[in-house]
Amino acid sequence: MRARLSRLALAALMATSPAFAQPGPAGGDAFVTLGTMGGPVPSRDRSQPANALTHDGRVYLVDAGDGTVQQLARAGILLPAVKAVFLSHLHVDHTGGLSAILGLRNQTNITEPLTVYGPPGTRELVAGMVASMQPAARVGYGIPGKPWTPPAQTVDVIELTDGESIKVDAMTVTAAQNSHYDFAPGSIEDRNYKSLSLRFDLPGRSIVYTGDTGPSAAVEKLAKGADLLVSEMIDMDGTLANVARNSPNMPAPAKQQLEQHLSTHHLTPDAVGRLAAGAGVKSLVVTHFAAGTPDPARTRSYVTQIRTHFRGPIAIANDLDRF
Repeated sequence: MRARLSRLALAALMATSPAFAQPGPAGGDAFVTLGTMGGPVPSRDRSQPANALTHDGRVYLVDAGDGTVQQLARAGILLPAVKAVFLSHLHVDHTGGLSAILGLRNQTNITEPLTVYGPPGTRELVAGMVASMQPAARVGYGIPGKPWTPPAQTVDVIELTDGESIKVDAMTVTAAQNSHYDFAPGSIEDRNYKSLSLRFDLPGRSIVYTGDTGPSAAVEKLAKGADLLVSEMIDMDGTLANVARNSPNMPAPAKQQLEQHLSTHHLTPDAVGRLAAGAGVKSLVVTHFAAGTPDPARTRSYVTQIRTHFRGPIAIANDLDRF
């Protein structure tokens, strides 16, 4: 897979550390930002949130928003190479592409089960997708007596919770509950619905993915000393303008609720810088642009605000960038 950096990402990188623009460490390890658009409003320029962590010839998806299969193809990654999927939380902009992944694996007779890791509710989510695959699996390619493999046999689910650490092949994966939800600790909602940040400790590299979160001491602790922090970011003014264009008749109460969600459940550029500095990470990649593709002036503004706190290399990611 060839390294690819957008002009905006490259400009940000050159302003900080040219070495960060290299195509990842030796051995093929890389974190590929397949989709960098923050949902739920779609964009013509960016795909929905999805990433591919590659190590030793194996591929692990980290979130799987709508368009993930196409983005894998654009990145030169074959579907059979995907060995597991990690979901940070169950909002559809982060899970909408999973159904296509499961269905197309079944249709192309990939029989090795795919393991989907995610927060509580992942089992229910996947069960619904498996149910939706049944009619196609039964009819197969229309050859009498030749249906596809029963879909339930092609996927396993492991639900993760706060503080859990598991071994997956050569890496250790650790989950931390973040602040994307406001449910009271210990409440029924808190037990049933969690948004997770994820740390991937590989043999020679550590990568932390925030998923969607607001400021969080737990995420800062999870990211301590990581080689790479992949952080979401919210541009409040740009996001609200984008939503207004998409939903011009949004009722005032709904708009107020949306503003509360965006301001407390996501990270501003200033908060991203504080997180990276507090965690002492070596480098930072910013993704999840709900406001759409930033122009050069906004990109410079983001980097300037982050730089107030964090002095390491910073990249403003585009789809198919590789770190």
